[in-house]
Amino acid sequence: MSDRPWRIAGICFEHFHMGDNLAFAREHPRAEIVGLCDRDPDRLEPIRRQLELDDVPVFVDPSECIEATQPDLLIVCPSTAGHREWVERLAPYEIPILMEKPMAATLADADAMIAAVAHDERRLMINWPLAWYPCHRTAYRRVQEGAIGEVLEVHYYDGNRGPLWHTSGKEERTAEEVAREKPRSWFYRRAAGGGSLLDYLGYGTTLGTWFLGGRVPMEITAVVDDPPGLEVDEHAVVIARYAQGLSKFETRWGTFTDPWVHQPQPKCGFVLVGTEGTLSSYDYESTVRLQDHRHPAGVDLPVDELPLALQNPIAHWIDCREQGSPLDGPMTLSICRIGQQMVDAAVVSSVEKRTVRLEEVEPSGRERAEGS
Repeated sequence: MSDRPWRIAGICFEHFHMGDNLAFAREHPRAEIVGLCDRDPDRLEPIRRQLELDDVPVFVDPSECIEATQPDLLIVCPSTAGHREWVERLAPYEIPILMEKPMAATLADADAMIAAVAHDERRLMINWPLAWYPCHRTAYRRVQEGAIGEVLEVHYYDGNRGPLWHTSGKEERTAEEVAREKPRSWFYRRAAGGGSLLDYLGYGTTLGTWFLGGRVPMEITAVVDDPPGLEVDEHAVVIARYAQGLSKFETRWGTFTDPWVHQPQPKCGFVLVGTEGTLSSYDYESTVRLQDHRHPAGVDLPVDELPLALQNPIAHWIDCREQGSPLDGPMTLSICRIGQQMVDAAVVSSVEKRTVRLEEVEPSGRERAEGS
C-alpha cells in the first residue's frame, strides 16, 4: 500500500448525491479530491463552495479532467438514463467507477455496463446510500446469525417528500423553489429515467435480494399512480412472488415528512419476516426491533457501531482496495443485476397492467416475446 492518498475526481453533477459522496471523500484521511467535472460548471459550484474545494481544478471535458488529474477513482452521478452512456464512455480509461444509484434505467443498460468492465468487475461499484445505514447493516447481521430463521418475506416502503425538496447534505428547499424547478428537472422526465419507481425501487429490490441471500422471484406485479400534469409516477406498489412466498416493495415521493427529519407513516425502511421471527429496520433509527419466540411482544436492539469501511461508499472502496478484498453485497454487480431485473419487470407490469415473469425481461425472453 502506497503512502500517497487515493486520488478522486467527481464527474457529472446531475444527481445531487455527488455532494454527499464528495463530502465522504473530503473527510477520509486516505482520500484527496483532485478534480471536478461537469459540462455546466455552474451546476457544481454550490457543492464546490459548500465543501470548500476552492483549490480543486474544474473541468468541462471528462478526458481533460482524467488526463490532468490522474485519478484512482471516478465518482459519477448522472441522471438514471445516463448511467450506461457514462460507464461506456469512461470504462476505456480503466479507472474504477463509483456510480450513484440506481444501477441503470433498464436491464439492457445494466448488462451493457457490466460488459464494459467484464475483465474486472471490481472497476464498477453501484452505491446504494441505504446500504450504509447502521440499522440495515445490523438487520443483515442478525439475519446472517439466524435471528429470525429463513427469511420468507421482505416488506419495503421508502421515499421522501420528493427529490426537489432537498439538495446535497439534506439542505431543505422551499415550496417556491420546488415549484420553480419541477418543470425542468430530470427527475420528472420519463426519457431521463425519472419517477419514484426508478428512483427508489432499486433500493428495495437490491437490498431485499441481499437480505434474501440472492434469491430471484418468479414474477412481479406492479401498479403506479398517474399524477395530473406529470409524465412520471410518484407512487408505486410492487409485489414479488418467490417460491417461498410474497414480498412487497413500495416507493413514494410525497411522504408527509422526510425520514431523516421525522419518520413518516408508514415508516420508511424494511420489515423482514422469517420462519422463526420478524425484524424491523427503519431508516435512521438507532434500534432494530426483533420479535421471536423468546420475545413474542418484541424487543428493541441497539444498532451496531459500524467500522469506517462500512460507513460510506468511499471508505468501503478504499478499504477493499487496500485490503485486496471484494466489494460488499449490495454493491456487487451480481446482486445489483437481480435488483435491476426486478425493476424492469415492474416497469413492464405497470405499463402493460399484468403480472410479468422474470425471464420475460431477460434478453432471451424478450426475443421470444417479440418473435411470437
